[in-house]
Amino acid sequence: MCLKKIILAGLCVVNVALAQTKLYTEQYRPQFHFTPAVNWCNDPNGLVYNNGTYHLFYQHNPFGNVWGHMTWGHATSTDLLHWKHLPIAIPEEKDTMIFSGTCVVDKNNTSGFGKGGKIPMVAVYTAHIENVNQSQHIAYSLDDGVTWTKYNSNPVLDLHKKDFRDPKIFWHEGKKYWIMALMLPVEHFVQFYSSPNLKEWKHLSNFGPVGDTSGVWECPDLTQVPVEGMPGKKKWLLQMSQNASMQYFVGEFDGVQFKNENTTNEIMRPDYGPDYYAAIAYNQLPAAHLPTAIGWINNWYYANDIPTTPWKSAMSLPRTLSVKKQNGQWLLIQQPVKKMQQLRNKPAVISKTVVTGEKILQVKSTQFEMAVTLSPAAGTTTCGVKIAAGNNQYFEIGYDAAKQVVYTDRSNTGLTGFNVNYKKMSRYETKAVLKNGVITLHIFLDNSIAEIFVNNGEAVLTSQFYSNRENNGITLFSNGATTFSNIIFWTLKSIWKQ
Repeated sequence: MCLKKIILAGLCVVNVALAQTKLYTEQYRPQFHFTPAVNWCNDPNGLVYNNGTYHLFYQHNPFGNVWGHMTWGHATSTDLLHWKHLPIAIPEEKDTMIFSGTCVVDKNNTSGFGKGGKIPMVAVYTAHIENVNQSQHIAYSLDDGVTWTKYNSNPVLDLHKKDFRDPKIFWHEGKKYWIMALMLPVEHFVQFYSSPNLKEWKHLSNFGPVGDTSGVWECPDLTQVPVEGMPGKKKWLLQMSQNASMQYFVGEFDGVQFKNENTTNEIMRPDYGPDYYAAIAYNQLPAAHLPTAIGWINNWYYANDIPTTPWKSAMSLPRTLSVKKQNGQWLLIQQPVKKMQQLRNKPAVISKTVVTGEKILQVKSTQFEMAVTLSPAAGTTTCGVKIAAGNNQYFEIGYDAAKQVVYTDRSNTGLTGFNVNYKKMSRYETKAVLKNGVITLHIFLDNSIAEIFVNNGEAVLTSQFYSNRENNGITLFSNGATTFSNIIFWTLKSIWKQ
């Protein structure tokens, strides 16, 4: 099929779906997480800020609701909340799919793609030929990402390997050249390259293998982030993905090598739930803007089978990034962007209460934000919050004082049998020590997505689950005396309804 026919066919698919379906009101459809109007999406790509606009490109199948025909979809926002769908940016062509990568605004026209005073936006992506080769290609846009021209001398980097992918690009001000972080997935190496013009690349160094090598490495992201409590101090954060999870390292990058400053006997994860992957940070944000990342909400072990239609998969809430030193380790701190507060309706403030057993709250919703502080009794207390509760079903967010872990459990949410792996992957946990005798939970529920920020963002757990809309109750629980305080509840507006 020629390129023109591919694009026309994709547009026809979208137009038919738009005509036949009342989009964004479907069962399980998130209302404040980004989802494509129709069809499959996976990794966020090309996150870049330009002239007041946040660009989100993403892996997309224009022809179906499962993985395939990888193409760059495109959406834009002026606030990281409300998104405008744009036409397909970079389409699959012949036997070559468009895999993950990033975008930069080439303000100094180092690439030479700029014409007539127009500043080029340059995308660097992996061109994938199934079971044959992965190489790095570039394309450029002179109309702020709406239309793209593929470079006529692609590839710009080719090691003639079947697995060599996911470039992350940024300008290194100290060295005055572009940096590319690339993955050798099977060998568990991040490779770093430099270029003066985005076209010619020189190998600088490797990082790895280290940490979690249980699966292939993908989607490297190297970002400079602030150190909490130390104004002006910054560290380098290196994130990467492995099959169905992520890990991170914190240290220094001198424009040539990354040096990890954390010990490697403990694997550090940006998210301890089952459904957060391939996160990357925005390029070229304004200086006053905190580094901000978005990840893919799904899991390769069951991604094609989740029961959503006519779309599949979502993007996480945008998360601001910083680090702090704790127990000798650099700890990643993530928070939902503060602009999320604009979606809040009037808060419901719930009085402090001591719970032994269960207490049903009077507030109900499957589209909300909730803050709560737990002070469990000493010993073997297990306590927490059940959301999406009703008909003997619920999603459980808990703290186990004996094990000192925060956990999520979706085994009682209802629909779990659509994939054997999903059913097995129900309970997730991470270490969380009481701070002054308390644990804080910041909970977002968006119909079929829960994101839970623990202890002001020291840990996050993200999970998908599929429950009936009438299961909208919220219950506090404890098998010992637990004090629940600072309980604030907001229903949240939809980003898709003006």
